[in-house]
Amino acid sequence: MSARPPRVLAIAGSDSSGGAGIQADIKTITMLGGYAMTAITAVTAQNSRGVRGVEALTPDFVAAQIDACLEDIGVDAVKIGMLGSADIAEVVADRLEDLPCPIVFDPVMVATSGSVLADAATIAVFDWLMELATLTTPNVPELAALGGAAGMAGRNGGRGVAYLAKGGDADGPMVEDRLVRPGMADVLWTEARIVTKHTHGTGCTLSSAVATHLARGLPLEEAVAQARHFVREALKHAPGFGLGHGPLGHQAVRPADPVSR
Repeated sequence: MSARPPRVLAIAGSDSSGGAGIQADIKTITMLGGYAMTAITAVTAQNSRGVRGVEALTPDFVAAQIDACLEDIGVDAVKIGMLGSADIAEVVADRLEDLPCPIVFDPVMVATSGSVLADAATIAVFDWLMELATLTTPNVPELAALGGAAGMAGRNGGRGVAYLAKGGDADGPMVEDRLVRPGMADVLWTEARIVTKHTHGTGCTLSSAVATHLARGLPLEEAVAQARHFVREALKHAPGFGLGHGPLGHQAVRPADPVSR
């Protein structure tokens, strides 16, 4: 009998065009050998060119989805993405407060297309989620909105939080991602930028990949290294769909590909 796959619960919004959100989460978790479950926070009408509309679900229904998964299937890791409202953010934090498994929080504020996906009230709840998370994965503008390195170090009662500062949105031919953990030396990955407009869902994919690897029992640094590799390979294999920022090629990445550091 084969080993059971690690169970990963993705709490995020739905992307109707399939490139980001819950759809990217499910593809990533599945391709990496995990068992994907979902708690959908909102549904969006969007494509590679932008978000046309967002309808948030009720906090009670989001909580019901989480409860249904935890009470029956169980969970080995959680990924949190787009939340949709401050009330949803609060109910998610409350449900995960005492959950004894890794939690990866992608503090989604703006879509790749530039559409705003979190208001000020929702962002105000992010502190609670970052304190619960094993890892928070902000991109350049998200990190700036959260106060930068100094702001992250001052959180959690001054003890700081663990985060991966993603450099894909910065300028230059090289991309730098920095893993910062309180009381530990930083880990820096520097690689040549993959020049492509097909970057829709990179943040969702990365955070889901980290969560899946943590669910498998990998240490945080190795989980991030393998997740970065998966994203870079998916960028290289993008199918070229859409007139704007198209989706990644999740299905083209072989889970057994070696990890480059």
